[in-house]
Amino acid sequence: MTTSPASIRPAAGKLGILTPGLGAVATTFIAGVESIRRGRSKPIGSLTQMATIRLGKRSDKRAPLIRDFVPLARLEDIVFGAWDPIPDDAYTSAKKAGVLEERDVEPLKDFLSSIKPMPAVFDQHYVTRIHGTNVKQGKTKRDLAEQLRQDIRDFKAKHGCDRLVVVWCGSTEIFIAPSEVHATLAAFEKAMDENHPEIAPSMLYAWAAIMEGVPYNNGAPNLAVDTPALQELAQRKGVPISGKDFKTGQTWMKTVIAPALKARMLGLAGWYSTNILGNRDGEVLDDPASFKTKEASKLSVLHTILQPETYPELYDGFSHVVRINYYPPRGDNKEGWDNIDIVGWMGYPMQIKVNFLCRDSILAAPIVLDLALFSDLASRAGMKGIQEWLSFYYKSPMAAAGLQPEHDLFIQQTKLKNTLRHLMGEEQITHLGLEYYP
Repeated sequence: MTTSPASIRPAAGKLGILTPGLGAVATTFIAGVESIRRGRSKPIGSLTQMATIRLGKRSDKRAPLIRDFVPLARLEDIVFGAWDPIPDDAYTSAKKAGVLEERDVEPLKDFLSSIKPMPAVFDQHYVTRIHGTNVKQGKTKRDLAEQLRQDIRDFKAKHGCDRLVVVWCGSTEIFIAPSEVHATLAAFEKAMDENHPEIAPSMLYAWAAIMEGVPYNNGAPNLAVDTPALQELAQRKGVPISGKDFKTGQTWMKTVIAPALKARMLGLAGWYSTNILGNRDGEVLDDPASFKTKEASKLSVLHTILQPETYPELYDGFSHVVRINYYPPRGDNKEGWDNIDIVGWMGYPMQIKVNFLCRDSILAAPIVLDLALFSDLASRAGMKGIQEWLSFYYKSPMAAAGLQPEHDLFIQQTKLKNTLRHLMGEEQITHLGLEYYP
């Protein structure tokens, strides 16, 4: 892809951000943006709002904020919408989620109460622990997807939006392996007509968004848009897509620590990870079929970073165990324990222990914002299909067929910032630095 600053359409008008799911993550995101707009809080955790980007040589001392460097939508121009099988408005949902304290929710009550979820495409077969009443009805899955398309059109017209993006903030569905129904667009659409069981609700949201020309970002480990069929559609429609599974707590730490081990050529004997989580996500993941989807996302990280096929003496056969335990008293305040058995000089064993007491939705909310703003930028720049440069935000990044996705957080960050430099006609940063030492 070739582009130039002049070829990027301006971020004029309103940007609608639609979230399938109006639970803990979505309400924390929405409340946070509104709080920032009112000057009550800062956008901590958001690269689009707080990070700088170096341009040129270090000695040039050019490091503008990313939001001043690339043409992003302003927070003041964002409009929110959502679908959810539970009919609670954003205020009620935020109160039930219990992520934010009363002092942060009550001042926003009028605003949050005005955001009511559209009826969702929902099937309890795919998320067994949620019981929804705010649900669409249709004879076929294509019919349901067409209803989503109409929702998108209606929302855009009602709120006078110039552009839209979709960021999945819903639950983890049961594990679905790619099959022939996901291989081509023709097969996928035929399967929608036939109500095939391997066409999950998240795929219908993805199909509907892409058909409407709306970028789709997959915040859960669901297969969703990570199929040849929907990638074919995204290419045909010229729509950016990205995913999957927001990189928030424990896996984020893995993408920091594992590169450090490999950088120093230290061995790994085993990595045991366990989590306790009490929110709706934890309840959903208490179902083995949904946990299998999440487990596949979490387990993929270490192997691709450490490359045991390249470094068998250091990483061949290491043990990697992941557990998630639903513990209601903890709510959204997840606790992750990691025991890492590493191997050093002359084969001597060492250990690293990590106890991360994090707030899942607090870490996810700025990711939702950045993905929405960056995917909107990508759309206005004429980028389409898989946006690998957004891998920074995902546990299980998508990549082109035949490519191993990049999991190293620091390589992902370099890829993201170099993509922004490329879009704006600036030189790539290689960090070589020889020009300073004649």
